[in-house]
Amino acid sequence: MKTIKLLFAIITTSVMFSSCTINEDGFVDNGISLPELMEGYDLWYVDYPSTTGNGDVPFLTRAFTVSFLNGNLYANNNLVGIGTTGNGFGIKVGYYDYTPNTIRFYHDIYGYYELEVYQISSNEIKLYDRYSNTAYYLIGYQRSNFDYDRLFYDNIHYFLQEYKAWEKVYTSQEGVPNLFDNENFLKFMAGGSDDTFKSSQDIPGTNLNSIYWDYTGYYTVYNISGNNYQKVLQLNYGSNDVENFNLTIINDGRIRLYHTASGTTYEFQGRGFIQYLRQNAMRTKTKNKVLG
Repeated sequence: MKTIKLLFAIITTSVMFSSCTINEDGFVDNGISLPELMEGYDLWYVDYPSTTGNGDVPFLTRAFTVSFLNGNLYANNNLVGIGTTGNGFGIKVGYYDYTPNTIRFYHDIYGYYELEVYQISSNEIKLYDRYSNTAYYLIGYQRSNFDYDRLFYDNIHYFLQEYKAWEKVYTSQEGVPNLFDNENFLKFMAGGSDDTFKSSQDIPGTNLNSIYWDYTGYYTVYNISGNNYQKVLQLNYGSNDVENFNLTIINDGRIRLYHTASGTTYEFQGRGFIQYLRQNAMRTKTKNKVLG
């Protein structure tokens, strides 16, 4: 991961956008062309929780960022490797061209889409799909001031799903013995209205395809007020058996879980990275819950 600046800091571009006015169609008229606007930022962060409408433009629903590079469309569809894959732009997923007020997308998997562009502020746009009456909101950043760490934490439940399994590789000597000491593998999956997890007590080093998953339950990620770089992970095994952890990302393949009840610290390593063009990885509009 790369630590840059704050993800949601507003970028001031007074030179390019010094005299913006909104015309009768809702477009910001700042004297620059649509290509200059879209290609003036390295990354467009897809603020998916702000999406309106019930339709789906799948390559936006499944992307964390998109980039417009000389007619080629790039996307960061995974959190693992973000900031380094494709020099931070992600993978090439198609190409595009312009009309005066729309972008025509030709995606490698999802085909053709033409979306209207409305500029909301100097670095924020709305992409509107008139066919499905769905609007996506994107925020423009340069790679040099994009906070990749914050992106991880704001979307951490997706990050947990990007490995086939998480293997326990460290247990601290500090802490009271507890039942979770026996858990050596975790697996996180999207489960519709509830995200699900599985756990296994198989010995470390077990082949991924041979793991026997002993338990299945639900997991929730909670925000910690005033701390954007740590979360609470709650594993609900059912029958009032709930385990709470302070969750910290060490890097994009390793996490630290501090078991609050016992005082034990565990570290898990991701195994079996799943690279998406994300045809089977749907983001949701539900934001992380607030603790307390």
